[in-house]
Amino acid sequence: MRRSIFLLFVLLSATGLRAEALAPGGVGLAIEIVDGDTLVLKDGRSVRLVGLQAPKLPLGRKGFKTWPLAEAAKRYLAGLALGKRLTLSYGGRRTDRYDRLLAHLHDPGGLWIQGAMLEAGMARVYTFPDNRALAPRMLALERTARTARRGIWADRFYRVRGLGEAMRDVGSFQLIEGRVRKVAVVRGRSYLNFGADWRRDFTISIDRRHGRAFASAGLDPRRLEGRLVRVRGWLESRNGPMIQATHPEQIEVLE
Repeated sequence: MRRSIFLLFVLLSATGLRAEALAPGGVGLAIEIVDGDTLVLKDGRSVRLVGLQAPKLPLGRKGFKTWPLAEAAKRYLAGLALGKRLTLSYGGRRTDRYDRLLAHLHDPGGLWIQGAMLEAGMARVYTFPDNRALAPRMLALERTARTARRGIWADRFYRVRGLGEAMRDVGSFQLIEGRVRKVAVVRGRSYLNFGADWRRDFTISIDRRHGRAFASAGLDPRRLEGRLVRVRGWLESRNGPMIQATHPEQIEVLE
């Protein structure tokens, strides 16, 4: 156990990550790559690379269309991880509903696998309120790849959407940019409205139970009025297109 903790400290130091951000989770040999964000260890455990979303493959889902560059992302992850003994570490919840490990991975030389995928433009940041560790660093790597139009960022399928496109993409995970027109608080829930008609235009919704986290991160919803922001999340239809924001890493202020 002491050796694992020491090794994790060395790996995090080598990649510029804070040691206190992650907890050690042992080592496993990667023997199968499922897709661009999931692999299988020799002991049979599946690992979902926490904090990112790679292009999706059908994987037996009837009617599911392969996302652009899904095979390329799978090959890239294979080049990084397949056949290597990987160090696992955790920054939040450790398993998902499919019993996959939600881990950060490092190769024997200290390379952070998540960081390498994002830097190459082979994935985008995808965080949860119970799994937010290292999100600022991941967002910075994604931003650099997007600016350079690497990987998925050269394909229109993954482009950052404007406000007028949001309704077309209901039911999918998207990045949306726009200026907050007005902020309304109704029964403790904050609504960031981006148009004149809140019944039709794009809105970000923040429940009161998440408000403290946003305020602590300097993103008090009431102070975002008039600001240009980028939000990421699943689009749903509720009085027009809406993203429910549950943690501050979903929202980036662009000014």
